[in-house]
Amino acid sequence: MSTTTSEPEGPDAPRHTPVIAPEATCEIPVHLLFRDEFPAGSAGPVPLRPAVVSRRQGTGEQPRVGVRKPAAAPQPPPRRAAPLVDPELVERAGPVLPGWTGVIAGACALAGIGAVLWGTGVLPAVLTRLLGTAPAPYAGMGLDLWGLIVLGLALAVFTLGGIARGRVGYAYVLTLFGEYRGSVRRTGLMWLSPLLLRRRVDVRLRHWRSEPMPAVDADGTALRVVVLVVWRVEDTAKALLGVEDHEAYLGEQVESAMARVVSRLPVDAPSVALAPGAGQLRPAGAPSLRDADALGDALTGMLAKECAPVGIRVFSAQPTTIEYAPEVAAAMQRRRVAAIDAKHRDTVLTSVVDAVDDTVTRLTSRGLVELDDYERKALVKDLTVAFYTGRSTPLES
Repeated sequence: MSTTTSEPEGPDAPRHTPVIAPEATCEIPVHLLFRDEFPAGSAGPVPLRPAVVSRRQGTGEQPRVGVRKPAAAPQPPPRRAAPLVDPELVERAGPVLPGWTGVIAGACALAGIGAVLWGTGVLPAVLTRLLGTAPAPYAGMGLDLWGLIVLGLALAVFTLGGIARGRVGYAYVLTLFGEYRGSVRRTGLMWLSPLLLRRRVDVRLRHWRSEPMPAVDADGTALRVVVLVVWRVEDTAKALLGVEDHEAYLGEQVESAMARVVSRLPVDAPSVALAPGAGQLRPAGAPSLRDADALGDALTGMLAKECAPVGIRVFSAQPTTIEYAPEVAAAMQRRRVAAIDAKHRDTVLTSVVDAVDDTVTRLTSRGLVELDDYERKALVKDLTVAFYTGRSTPLES
């Protein structure tokens, strides 16, 4: 006999209270849970995106599914952009002729003027006798003759006024009413149009030594740095027309690049140098401003990048002097002397301890002496004092 118990129905029956307000239930056919075939024309199972199941702690909330968003790739820090100039402002060859063409043209113009004056009889008799010609009778000068004379004078002034002398190591930058017309690097006698404005620029290899410039290293120590720069004007158009004063621009860029490079490293990084304000020794082999080659390479690369857009090529930028500023020189000198002394004492003590250990070990291992603990301690003490005194006295004196 079986008994079946059913829940009471009617108004007095207990009502189902959902845990979550929008809760809803439905029946799912069992054959759909294990269905492997797919409708005709479908490409197969749809790939699902990775999901993360999370639950808020202490809220009784059902797990919720959230799609994990891919982490954004880290963006590199913005790099300092190099200065830009007019892209069309590039050095090119300017109009120039050999100097003998201007000389010949000017001589022809003057000879033509002389012939006109001789033909009209204007030349004095003394000049005609010097030239070996017979004087012509004066027949007067009309407007046509005056026009020829003025034209000859203008031609002579134009041809002879364009004669110039080119020197080794210099170039001319030519402009016409503010427009760049080219550059001339020829040497010797040459002819340039008198209508063109000439500006001479030095294209020789040059060096520039700065005054002591203030700087701060990575530890905040005030320094004074002197830099020697070897440079040359590579593009005359950019150097003269792309910037107001290319030499002043170079000096400002040297100071800026030097401050940025020096601020990356400490002035003293060997184990004998103390970090200012830290009270501890730096590890040996750490980079520092005492590495002249690395510091010069970094400064040269940065300065060459900044000066290339204005037509200046930097071959070398090397700090020649790096010293402490006067206001901190005395304190840093005392700190450095203390660090050197501490290192010296540590070295001497290490060598003394090794010597004492080797001496005691040899005496006991060969059976020369038999020592108990008290005697061993006394011997070690006496040997340490003797060795330390012998090794430190010559150096300190």
